[in-house]
Amino acid sequence: MTNDAARAQRQWWDSDAERYHAEHGPYLSSFYWSPEMIHEADARLLGDVSDKSVLELGCGSAPCSSWLAAGRAGFVTGFDISAEMLARAEGALHLVQADVQALPYRDGAFDVVFSAFGGLPFVPDAEAVFRDVARVLADAGRLVFSVNHPMRWIFPDDPGAAGLGAAIPYFENHYAEYDEDGTLTYIEYHRTVGDWIRALVGAGFRVLDVIEPEWPAELTEPWGQWSPLRGRIFPGTAIFVAQLG
Repeated sequence: MTNDAARAQRQWWDSDAERYHAEHGPYLSSFYWSPEMIHEADARLLGDVSDKSVLELGCGSAPCSSWLAAGRAGFVTGFDISAEMLARAEGALHLVQADVQALPYRDGAFDVVFSAFGGLPFVPDAEAVFRDVARVLADAGRLVFSVNHPMRWIFPDDPGAAGLGAAIPYFENHYAEYDEDGTLTYIEYHRTVGDWIRALVGAGFRVLDVIEPEWPAELTEPWGQWSPLRGRIFPGTAIFVAQLG
């Protein structure tokens, strides 16, 4: 990540932390993988981590790590680029402020690494991050992460009917915002499904599964751009499950 991009991400999430938590309380109350409210207790994508060492990438206020730390994992830690997001973490957690492209951990320190809508969409070189994740993972370690489904990129960020028409090229690789002085204030990188898989394979991972959750019938409230209307037609989330070796 360039210095400008890292600075923009840190400032964006610091300034947005209060609003984000005010609007997404239920989602941030436990370990949910996505706005479709897929809970790790049901999905068990991490596997049995009761005696494992686990790292969360881009943990925000760490609701996922907090859930794991309540007797469900051997050791849990996480990091985020935003101090304001970290300041909202609850419980006695081992958290640090760090950039996802410079992991401050020793080689082979973790059995499992995960990210639930964390920092991965905000880095320009996913393969470089995955190589560093591979470095901090033990042999046959597992990586699980959820992101906006790449298909969702082509539709406007609108949960209603206006969000049903394709408007953005699938192959456009980033979205950026600048202030009136031309200073970068927000940047997000887009990857196709193939891009994500190639980045994982290039870093030495085997892709075990790609989960594209349907919108659950019992979930009636929109979550940002996610909604029952859109979720019945196309996926909003992609969850990648991978393993070293």
